Amino acid sequence: MLATQFLFQRDFNQNEFESALQRFWQENDTTDNIRRFADQLIRGVEEHRSEIDSRLQGYAQNWQVSRMGAVDRNVMRIALYEMFHCLDIPPVVSINEAVDIAKEFSSIQSGHFVNGILDRAKSDLDRPLRTAKPVNLNEHWESKSNDD
Repeated sequence: MLATQFLFQRDFNQNEFESALQRFWQENDTTDNIRRFADQLIRGVEEHRSEIDSRLQGYAQNWQVSRMGAVDRNVMRIALYEMFHCLDIPPVVSINEAVDIAKEFSSIQSGHFVNGILDRAKSDLDRPLRTAKPVNLNEHWESKSNDD
């Protein structure tokens, strides 16, 4: 949810990324594990935004990414990032979370819209939909922190 919140804000305020993210974390107290995970998602979406938006545009037939609701757009960006770049997260988990967040923070219709788009996306995956690649979390977090 924190990643969605930051990316939503980022859509409307294009301040310098690092300072905006630092300010966001100062305003949102959370556990280290949640912060690390949300930070990974935020940075991943930011790094791969053009690829993600291109995919999103392709899956959203007759919809422009810029005309989608901001919550829906950012929920799907995160889900697509997870589906194509986070092998330790089963794609069906990403889809279910995205649909739930869209329903809760946008509308029931958004849940259907998000589900339809992400359902199209899963056909492009070349990995199991219900299982994740086993990951040693200590190595995972260390490699993520070394990427910065």
